[in-house]
Amino acid sequence: MAEEVALKSLLAEYTKEGEIYEKMPSNWVRCYSCGHRCKIAPGKDGICRVRFNRDGVLYVPAGYVGALQLDPVEKKPFFHAYPGALAMSFGMLGCDYHCAYCQNWVTSQAIRDPNAVADAERISPEEFVDLALRRKAKIVTSTYNEPLITSEWAVEIFKLAKRVGLVTSYVSNGNGTPQVLEYIRPWVDLYKVDLKGFRQKEYQQFGGLLQNVLETIRTLHEKNIWLEIVTLIVPGLNDSDEELKEIAQFLVSVSPDIPWHVTAFHKDYKMTDPDDTPVETLIRAAKTGYDAGLHFVYAGNRPGETGEFENTFCPSCRTTLIERSGFRILSQRMKHGRCYKCGTVIPGRWE
Repeated sequence: MAEEVALKSLLAEYTKEGEIYEKMPSNWVRCYSCGHRCKIAPGKDGICRVRFNRDGVLYVPAGYVGALQLDPVEKKPFFHAYPGALAMSFGMLGCDYHCAYCQNWVTSQAIRDPNAVADAERISPEEFVDLALRRKAKIVTSTYNEPLITSEWAVEIFKLAKRVGLVTSYVSNGNGTPQVLEYIRPWVDLYKVDLKGFRQKEYQQFGGLLQNVLETIRTLHEKNIWLEIVTLIVPGLNDSDEELKEIAQFLVSVSPDIPWHVTAFHKDYKMTDPDDTPVETLIRAAKTGYDAGLHFVYAGNRPGETGEFENTFCPSCRTTLIERSGFRILSQRMKHGRCYKCGTVIPGRWE
């Protein structure tokens, strides 16, 4: 408890007034940064624990990072955006979900869980962008915690990043609102959504609503932000043939060109009961996606074990265009965003 109070006190120094909210009577505010749409009383904070009401003004995170790392863009994962490029990735603290298997719990659950020991390091947008350029990154990414709840800070960085030619991206749970998606639309080029399953009972465990995520996916596609979807396949939770088929059919209904990554669960954080996802399950999920009509399905987190399901194929002639092993590009044979063999346009963001 003492650690939580100390961290909240520290984070209160790294704030500014938010932009994605409305003022209400009696100094209450309504926040629209995520699908919870928290109505927050004076002196209280939202479900995310990092956006709070002080005297009728919503204060939000700004001016720091809780994690900073240079990653290959394939790790995000984006497979149809600048293959082989580097992404300077930053995270803040806090999340609007509380997933039992969170792989970034040290940052996302820092205020809820005393075992999460991430700290905050002051940084300016200029310092961050300068670092990205010096490290030869092409992309900057808001990740490691939920970027929607720190969108004001991301946009502050992204405005500067885009001025110097960098590509911008979100790695997110997709628990959006029309207001936050419109707010970030001019500044976010790439967006990865975790579609954690296709049952509300699953989302209830995480503290979310499935419908919010489905609407976010539709909206991002309509706004022409490049979109890729990840589903972490957890044995016994979301790995049934029926559920995998429903996810794939939903994505096809939005666009068959959306890449779908089916990735392997491993024991993490508070979820240590299920076995790690077998390779056979990943391959079954990937085949389900193709059978439903998706053009690009990838089986991840098991480098070298899922065969052709790490690679990008031309949907017309089935020629291998990008060959991968894990996050490494082994070969690339596209020509100006097209299949080198038959000329079919391959959806994505290419050089």
